[in-house]
Amino acid sequence: MKLTILGGGGFRVPLVYGALLGDHAEGRVSRVTLYDTDAGRLTAVARVLAEQAQGVPDAPAVVTTDDLDEALRGADFVFSAIRVGGLEGRAADERVALDQGVLGQETVGAGGIAYGLRTVPVALDLARRIARLAPHAWVINFTNPAGLVTEAMSRHLGDRVIGICDSPVGLGRRIARVLGADPDRAWIDYVGLNHLGWVRALHIDGRDELPRLLADPALLGSFEEGRLFGADWLRSLGAVPNEYLHYYYFNREAVRAYQEAEQTRGAFLRDQQEGFYARMKDPAAPALATWDRTRAEREATYMAENRDAAGAGEREESDLESGGYEQVALALMRAIARDERTGLILDVRNRATLSVLDADAVVEVPCLVDANGAHPVAVDPLPYHAVGLVTAVKAVERAVLEAAESGSRSAAVRAFALHPLVDSVTVARRLVEGYREVHPGLAYLDRP
Repeated sequence: MKLTILGGGGFRVPLVYGALLGDHAEGRVSRVTLYDTDAGRLTAVARVLAEQAQGVPDAPAVVTTDDLDEALRGADFVFSAIRVGGLEGRAADERVALDQGVLGQETVGAGGIAYGLRTVPVALDLARRIARLAPHAWVINFTNPAGLVTEAMSRHLGDRVIGICDSPVGLGRRIARVLGADPDRAWIDYVGLNHLGWVRALHIDGRDELPRLLADPALLGSFEEGRLFGADWLRSLGAVPNEYLHYYYFNREAVRAYQEAEQTRGAFLRDQQEGFYARMKDPAAPALATWDRTRAEREATYMAENRDAAGAGEREESDLESGGYEQVALALMRAIARDERTGLILDVRNRATLSVLDADAVVEVPCLVDANGAHPVAVDPLPYHAVGLVTAVKAVERAVLEAAESGSRSAAVRAFALHPLVDSVTVARRLVEGYREVHPGLAYLDRP
């Protein structure tokens, strides 16, 4: 099979290739095409992949290209992990938002909306090209904001685009381990939108073990989300939220922590990755070792501002293991290509899964995957506290899609103003103007 990675010069591409190297079954990916607009980044990542492949029999061949149409033709799977505007764009998103006293995180609040307004037009063009050049390909979207971008692409690709995220899987695995269970045997009742979901039950051998966790303060304090949200709040909710809900439940503290930080997360990653790619220009630099050191630092500092605000301390070794989005991607490809029925938490069109949303709304829920794609399973209705957040954020996403497709500035203002973390229409107008000043790509918002 041929896998094409859009954003092939991205820092996390070696994670995907590493997962592929461990797959030796019949029908595995045999060719990986890396597409990127930055030749230097492509060269650097290709060097890391070459070192990863040393000594691995039948390692997938790696091809690099800056020709998008060439990259797409003949693809069986397309993995989209692009970053429109780069990390400099993310850092600018954070600055503009914080200047207005609101959150600038790249997928939540004002920063996520700005990122979506930059990314959706590009994602729509990609979807149209894929539909024309690789109509039988399955698209796995990891481009953020993942739910919004997946929904945009689904307007041209239907159910052949599936979004993935490592947050729900990582959360479920941490809970299972705290309960002394094998994560691979647990069924996670998780529901919501991307970066806006809750674990409401965790079934092991048919028994829901989440009540045991919620009743034990020591267990709740033994993993990252328990320390981040606090035992009392988790017991009050009767669920364990995705870590990104900390931005909603503790918004004032999160904004203050970001404002007081020496450097925003986007600026930190920009400087860190610029250093990595600069070192890769030295032919003598050990590519894989350099990448691995950089990755370890990245993981250790993840959501550091939130942990500081919550007094949660440094990340523990058990917290550093993500859900492994590369493993989710591999499991998804294997299930479709080989008809290996499996259960995964994915971003897919709602159909009738959540009654508060329409059929085309992309949601993040447990799915059964087979050769015909991902099928969301029936879930219990959302509690009222979750209904409010999910429907409000979906309204924001729809306004972003309207703005991206029509160029309507008023739709962009509406997207910001309706978000639960933006507290004023006046601030929303300032945000639109501020982002248009720093992002030339938003000049398309020129209609009333």
